[in-house]
Amino acid sequence: MFRNLLIAALAVAVVGTGVWGYQQKQEKDQLQITANNTYQRAFHDLTYHIDQIEDELGKTLAMNTQRQLTPSLADVWRVTSLAEKSLAELPVQELNMDDTEKYLFKIGDFAYRTSVRDLNNEPLTDKEYETLSQLYEQASSIRESMRKTQATVMQGDMQWLAQNDEQRENEPSQSSVAGHFERLNKSVQGFSEVEWGATDSAIRNLNGELKEALAGKEKISKEEAKQRALDYLKLGEGTSVQISDSPKALEYPAYSLLIDDPDNQANYDMDMSVEGGEPIWFMQDRQIDKAKISLNEAVNKAQNFLERGGKEGMQLVESTQYDNVGVLEFAYVQDGVRIYPDNVMIEVALDDGDVISYVGRGHLIHHQEDRQIPEPKLTKEEAQAKVNKHVEIQEDHLAVIENDINEEVFVYEFYGTRDNDTYRIFINALTGEEEKVERMKDSEPEY
Repeated sequence: MFRNLLIAALAVAVVGTGVWGYQQKQEKDQLQITANNTYQRAFHDLTYHIDQIEDELGKTLAMNTQRQLTPSLADVWRVTSLAEKSLAELPVQELNMDDTEKYLFKIGDFAYRTSVRDLNNEPLTDKEYETLSQLYEQASSIRESMRKTQATVMQGDMQWLAQNDEQRENEPSQSSVAGHFERLNKSVQGFSEVEWGATDSAIRNLNGELKEALAGKEKISKEEAKQRALDYLKLGEGTSVQISDSPKALEYPAYSLLIDDPDNQANYDMDMSVEGGEPIWFMQDRQIDKAKISLNEAVNKAQNFLERGGKEGMQLVESTQYDNVGVLEFAYVQDGVRIYPDNVMIEVALDDGDVISYVGRGHLIHHQEDRQIPEPKLTKEEAQAKVNKHVEIQEDHLAVIENDINEEVFVYEFYGTRDNDTYRIFINALTGEEEKVERMKDSEPEY
């Protein structure tokens, strides 16, 4: 009797173990399928973004007006950010993709720096056109390589998790996805040196300065980053948020977030620092419908956004309108002095008043609560006498700006008009030298 009971119990145990093992295998298989599908999506997204980069760079070579160039260059910056994010989601961590990551970052940085300046007053130089031409040729080369890799992926049952194992255990085979990515990175290494406008060291310093500014601040978790992102964007608790580590090309640790917008089909993309939990930039790429609010109302929306994010003491210093988007620059003000390096750029959609783009690098790098500001050695009248006599002064401020070699300079800022143009003229408050002259942007007409 006891023997029969024991046999029955063992049989039940064996069956139970088999069922448990089967369930475990099913769960493991499902996780692998999910992971492979995620990697497939990221890979095809990366290929699509590389296509877009090549297309936008090609279009800029045929453009000749700020109205066309500025948004096109901004698109290059936007799409390279998305490409970096897609690359970071792929299981190629065991490969050295640093050159590809840095190359994408530099394209985006060049496009961003160029897009935010007044191209009517400072048009693209011959060197910058040469740079765009080189970037276009190189992007075409990367696109061709990505297309070959995509064809390889689509030809057979190539599993991304198997590629990850291959990276760890062996040299990637030439026919594998890992092998294709290794060749891609080597081809980027072989590109001729590009004249970026800013030197390589200047680009690295931008990263390094941000790393230094954030160092020592309290680190936040991914869950905390998700919550902060939702708070910034005023989105509800149930909003879908995907989060990953940013590419290694960044010197500072950051999270990349993809945030659903329940009111629109497009998502928000955001980079948030691990140290300090600060949004470095975010954007939403969507169709902007006919304007329903004014530029002044957009300014109020942006100011409310800054106050909600704890960015106090920021003052509007420039505003313009492109199509149905308000483009706004805010600078920190200390004791009545505008600190231009300590700035943020905000774009507001004029169809619904949403903030659709934010860049806070300047504020994060340059913000100081107790910046030492000297007393001016010239009076306002003495400084104004240095301005061209044909310019009629309308407004003046004290300010701190950066000169051409990125040194901070204490200046008088004069807004003046001549004929139908408005200028911003900076006179050194200590020496009386004319530091910089800018022609202010006009809002673009709607057609």
